[in-house]
Amino acid sequence: MAKKKVLFECQHCGMTTPKWMGKCTNCGAWDSFIELNEHQQEVIKQTKSSSSQGAKAVSINQIKEEEIYRFSSSDPELDTVLGGGIVPGSLTLIGGSPGVGKSTLLLKVGGLISSGGRDVLYVSGEESSSQIKLRANRLGANQDNLYLLSEIRLEQVLLELEHHNYDFLIIDSIQTLYSENITSAPGSVTQVRQITFELMRIAKEKNLAIFIIGHITKEGSIAGPRVLEHMVDTVLYFEGDSSQELRILRGFKNRFGPTSEIGVFEMRSDGLVSATDIASRFFNRDSNQAGSALTVVMEGSRPIILEVQALVSESHTPNSKRQATGFDNNRLNMLLALLERKLEIPLSGYDVYINVTGGIKINETSADLAILAAIISSFRDRAISKETIFLGEVSLVGDVREVFGLDARLKEAQMQNINKVLLSKKPLEKTNMKTFIVDEVTKLLEWY
Repeated sequence: MAKKKVLFECQHCGMTTPKWMGKCTNCGAWDSFIELNEHQQEVIKQTKSSSSQGAKAVSINQIKEEEIYRFSSSDPELDTVLGGGIVPGSLTLIGGSPGVGKSTLLLKVGGLISSGGRDVLYVSGEESSSQIKLRANRLGANQDNLYLLSEIRLEQVLLELEHHNYDFLIIDSIQTLYSENITSAPGSVTQVRQITFELMRIAKEKNLAIFIIGHITKEGSIAGPRVLEHMVDTVLYFEGDSSQELRILRGFKNRFGPTSEIGVFEMRSDGLVSATDIASRFFNRDSNQAGSALTVVMEGSRPIILEVQALVSESHTPNSKRQATGFDNNRLNMLLALLERKLEIPLSGYDVYINVTGGIKINETSADLAILAAIISSFRDRAISKETIFLGEVSLVGDVREVFGLDARLKEAQMQNINKVLLSKKPLEKTNMKTFIVDEVTKLLEWY
């Protein structure tokens, strides 16, 4: 008699092992391994081998290019993040903290798409149809082609897709669905893996665009196995506090477009809407106080003017605090050490706090010069004019280096009536802005 194969699976990350372990070596979770039965082990095998079944090597010169067709979601910000629109047959995962607006956005998008004559199915396992109807009244999403299905069984959802030919499917959420063919509980790793595999198969088979909502963990990642993010075509994350009006939708994976674009939305009484005047949403020109400086960052192809705020105060503890919100803390420590070494500004006895307004996290080095300017402004208690921007990467030796996309940044600044710029080199294109060349950090003090 053949020996029974034993397999254990971590319910946090999906790691499998033939032996039970108290702590997962992959994600560090304690007491998270459960034993899988034969059917669950077969599901894992099918999922892992689905992409390689029947595959044969073909010369790259024999492969024909397929033109990607897209249709608009009727929301300009969402189309920007997706790379130009929704691709039929694609599987998109949207994650975000509770209350950030995932369900609100997709219900409104479903209403917009259905208003164009396409059939949309909204499947909810968390709310009843009457609750969704109340939200649709507020969003103005009541359309004849928008269908609601309050169901948590995957088989019933697939049966509905067989009875009606839909163009767009919304799943809210992937953790609430379960398959009757799997004995594990809804939201478990095995359930999420198998359901996502079935949805991917349906999307490719019926050329159906599917959006699924995923809960996130305390660490900010999609709940469930990492294979979930690998199986889908696009992964989008909602960023922003539920108490703030502005929300940012950022792409982290996109097989049909770039991942550098962002979408900016504003939460209103009628739901999430595309922020029309985002250029002035991330800085305030009315107040002119010490410790504030402006810079321009590139989010994909979009230049955005940001206000960098700094607060320098005397420390009352032996260890001075250095804290940054929206900026890398390690880079802040490097810039502070450079200030003490090159400009001889004694900051060892001061607490330094940095904040980037609007909830955007700066992931590039072009804001280094603005960070230094804001710190010096707060330290000397001298305000900087809101008609001045700072563009430059600061190196460890004190040089200020040129940033990419300079022309696009300067054009955006000119549109906001900013007439002065501090940068490392003169721009190639002629500009009406008054330029100050700062190729070394020591010249920053000369400008002051």
